[in-house]
Amino acid sequence: MNNGTIRHMAVFTLKSAPDSEETQSFLRDGARILSVIPGVDNFEVLDQVSSKCDFRYAFSMEFADQAAYDAYNAHPDHQAFVAERWETEVAAFQEIDFVNAAV
Repeated sequence: MNNGTIRHMAVFTLKSAPDSEETQSFLRDGARILSVIPGVDNFEVLDQVSSKCDFRYAFSMEFADQAAYDAYNAHPDHQAFVAERWETEVAAFQEIDFVNAAV
């Protein structure tokens, strides 16, 4: 990850069962809609394997800088996905944003 790059992760648990079509649809649609928003790099859908974490899934992506991240948050496709899917299908979540540590 380059200096200035922001790695954004939204870790979450869905209301639907892990093996349900609703869950698969949410994950597929999230990848299809969010990954093509301008400024999104290295989009991944992740499945939690640790028993130490209560969140089951993650959407992970990178942005070249704060301006790209801000544009993503303001993008109408992101806002529609949040309003129409995220707010109704996600049971719990945490957003995590990282940059390279200055070490």
